Amino acid sequence: MSLPPRLSRKSGKADKGKRSPGHRAWVRGHACSACGETAGIECAHVREGTDGGMGMKPSDRWCVSLCRDCHSEQHRIGEGPFERKHGISLKTLAAAFFKASPHRHKLEVEHA
Repeated sequence: MSLPPRLSRKSGKADKGKRSPGHRAWVRGHACSACGETAGIECAHVREGTDGGMGMKPSDRWCVSLCRDCHSEQHRIGEGPFERKHGISLKTLAAAFFKASPHRHKLEVEHA
C-alpha cells in the first residue's frame, strides 16, 4: 500500500514580492557583470546590505548576471574582495538591473 500524495502547506506569502522567475531569466540574458563572458550566465544574488539575512536568500531584486566561474568566485572569496578585484559594485549593478527590468513590478508588491 502506498501513501497518498503529500500536500504543500506553504501559502506562498513568504515569497510574495521576493521571487520573479521572469526577472531572473531577464538578468541571465546579459553578459557576465564581472568579466564579460557570454556563456554559462547565472543569476547571482547580492547578500551584503540587502534584504537577505543569516540563512535567508535576498529577494530577486538583488540579482546580477555572473558567469559560472565568477559566481563561484563571488561565493568563495566574498563580495567585498570580489568587488575590489573586478572594480564593480554588486549592489549598484543589482539596482540598475532592477530599475531596467521589464518584470520589476512583480518585485514591487507591498507587504501587508
